[in-house]
Amino acid sequence: MKTLSLNEPGQFEFIDTPFDTTLQEGETLVKVLRVGICGTDLHAYRGKQPFFEYPRVLGHELAVEVVEINGDTYGLKIGDRCAVEPYLDCGECQACRRGLTNCCENLRVLGVHMDGGMTEYLKVPTGKLHPSNRLKDDQLAIIETLAIGGHAVERADLGPEDIVMVIGAGPIGLSVIEFVKMAGATLVVADREEHRLRFCEEKMGVKHTLLADEWFHERLLQLFDGHLPTVVFDATGNPASMMKTFEYCAHGGKIVFVGLFQGEVTFHDPSFHRKELTLLASRNATHHTFRTIINHIENGRMGPTPWITHHFSFDELPDQFPTLYDPASRVIKAVVSLH
Repeated sequence: MKTLSLNEPGQFEFIDTPFDTTLQEGETLVKVLRVGICGTDLHAYRGKQPFFEYPRVLGHELAVEVVEINGDTYGLKIGDRCAVEPYLDCGECQACRRGLTNCCENLRVLGVHMDGGMTEYLKVPTGKLHPSNRLKDDQLAIIETLAIGGHAVERADLGPEDIVMVIGAGPIGLSVIEFVKMAGATLVVADREEHRLRFCEEKMGVKHTLLADEWFHERLLQLFDGHLPTVVFDATGNPASMMKTFEYCAHGGKIVFVGLFQGEVTFHDPSFHRKELTLLASRNATHHTFRTIINHIENGRMGPTPWITHHFSFDELPDQFPTLYDPASRVIKAVVSLH
């Protein structure tokens, strides 16, 4: 079975792995159709991904086809196309018992803590498959990305009265934007890349965008007549950007860190207290968020397909992967076709 292994930072290798169809109770064998390339994959390739060990088979944004099921089918049928919820929780820890499976104390994520979907066939827990035979394979492959943004917005508990700033217009930022729009809040998007801001305006209908340059703070104040955002989402994973959010947020506001980096976040404590800010982390997503997103897309309330700007075949991925770092490629989202 053809599998792509990341042996160490910057070094992919195709290897032949056993095709074992023996299933445990509650497992399903799936054929991998599409794999979305995520920031986690890019960080792993560069050796900058937290909680990561080599060698590793990447791939957690997956569109798959059901091949065989052992045990409870959860309504699935052979041949169903599905998105994969790649967060394998233990179901027994304190967080899981409270329903917070996305931050399970023993969480394993496909393609991060264990081998993922850069392979022809994969075994997954049946309950982690979300079927939709109405969505295209490309759409199924980015349900997980959308779920990250959906969960972050759930954490913030937005309302129409909020002024929301999303910093970082990469795929995770775009997923946050989708749900901010659905909440009816006033939205501004900030990024260092003008082409990403144009994408938000032209493809996602974002009215207010700001280039993150040296005049950024002044123009942010001008945009809302001296008012600051009541909620700031940082989807950059950039430490300097994340630590600046404390300045950009209104008194009594909320900051949500969707991205992360290997290091410490510091802030001026008196200013944090004076504003009485709420700081939230957002990790992964929950089961219901996957189902909600699929329902939104099936019913035309959400359509993220324009995000996918680059397609690669499985064979060409090792050579093409480094190009994803090149700003000239103007990649928003890349998807790999395995079958």
